[in-house]
Amino acid sequence: MTADHTSAPSDHYEVVVVGAGIAGLNALAVASGYLGPHDRVLLVDRRHRVGGMWVDTYPYVRLHQPHPFFTAGDIPWTLGEGRAYLATKWEVLDHFSHCIAELRHRVRLDQWLETEYVGHEVVDGTVRVTCRGAEGRERVASAERFVKATSLEIMPNRPFPVSSEQVQSVTPESDVREGEIARSTAPVWIVGGGKTAMDTARAIITAQPGREVNMLAGSGTFFLERDRAFPTGHRRWWGGQRGYPYFRDWSMRFDGTNEREVMRWVSDHPSTISITPRPRDFLFGQLSRSEATTISAGLRQVVTDHLVDVVDEGGRPHLELRSGARRAIEPGSWLVNCSGHFFRGEQQPYAPYTSAGGRVATVTPRSTIALLASFSGYFITHLLMLGKLDELPLYEVDADTLGRRDRDAWACTVVAVHMHNLSVMIDALPRTVFARNGLDFEKWFPLHRQLLTSVQVMREHGALIEHTAAALDRVREVHGVRCGPLPELAAAR
Repeated sequence: MTADHTSAPSDHYEVVVVGAGIAGLNALAVASGYLGPHDRVLLVDRRHRVGGMWVDTYPYVRLHQPHPFFTAGDIPWTLGEGRAYLATKWEVLDHFSHCIAELRHRVRLDQWLETEYVGHEVVDGTVRVTCRGAEGRERVASAERFVKATSLEIMPNRPFPVSSEQVQSVTPESDVREGEIARSTAPVWIVGGGKTAMDTARAIITAQPGREVNMLAGSGTFFLERDRAFPTGHRRWWGGQRGYPYFRDWSMRFDGTNEREVMRWVSDHPSTISITPRPRDFLFGQLSRSEATTISAGLRQVVTDHLVDVVDEGGRPHLELRSGARRAIEPGSWLVNCSGHFFRGEQQPYAPYTSAGGRVATVTPRSTIALLASFSGYFITHLLMLGKLDELPLYEVDADTLGRRDRDAWACTVVAVHMHNLSVMIDALPRTVFARNGLDFEKWFPLHRQLLTSVQVMREHGALIEHTAAALDRVREVHGVRCGPLPELAAAR
């Protein structure tokens, strides 16, 4: 428990933020820009330190994107590495601590750590936020504005429960580079095909060259090729793939019903890369060509199927797969659970991205308004602080429910929602909001290419709004999920 947690049982703040991950820190950074050094702000999180999922995740994880674009607001890194450097877990956590230190210069910041959010209510124009500390005592904070930025609420994987006693089942959080698994020479089966699986395969392959490493890759995953999204050297001036035209074309191709066709276009696009033939899944991860080459060369085999169980048969363990196939593996083999975190477990309760009256903002996958939680936390808080959150007819989508039903429709829809809402906000927010967005990948490129993007955005955003609104309305009709403006804002369209 931090020292901040010893304040009075009921405290009043200008802003309360629940969630100390990338979404919550962006909300905090934005809110602080509208406040002064005497204004009180509260940050609440269930973990013992700031960092969100980065506190719990596996130790060899690195950022997908260059580190400058993973920050709170526009707070610069102090790492001293080149712009293309991919920060480690510990460097990310250090930067988050640096962000908190910087924000303490802007506002009077309190932290309630190791504290669970219980609920909130709006009473006479004031938001009352109820929390519970580690010792079980409830605390109430009142606020003028409240941001619930728990986002995905990602928890670490657990080892696969398998029937066989001849295999050992672990998770990446146990660190595959150390301990018993590292001392062993038995084959490894990485279960999963996403970014965690790629990181784990690369960690083992580079630490133990020649060891048998296999991947059970599900439906196969394709990634954005980092070398094209963030070209280096002279290619920054003329090469690579700027994000805006890529996502604009994606959105304009999607009509709300043709997700299979659009996702074939995405998978065949020069900006994507995979280690499996005909991959099906896309979760907006990034992979470089050198990483893909290292992983592909080091894997003994890649099986595109899903694990059901490991059973003993004829004295040997066998992988029991969803397709009905069985595959014998070596006794003593290791299973590493790298299955994804999306669309698993119980769903969070639905909450709209804004409350009536616009004093409460929520960042969750049940009411998604942007592609990334960091962008949601950034823009939703600007709207909150400007008093515009309950005025703009933004589209929200129940992305979690849609993703559980149809991955292709989910990917196309969240891109369309992102492009639609950014286009709507262009006419409603000050230009400084976009200029000071440190998350904006377009800023990787030189100024002349950024100016080209700005011109295209201003020229095309009206057509984008019209097209994506029609497509998203069809998503709601076809898939039967919440997708559209909140009912009380729909009349403003």
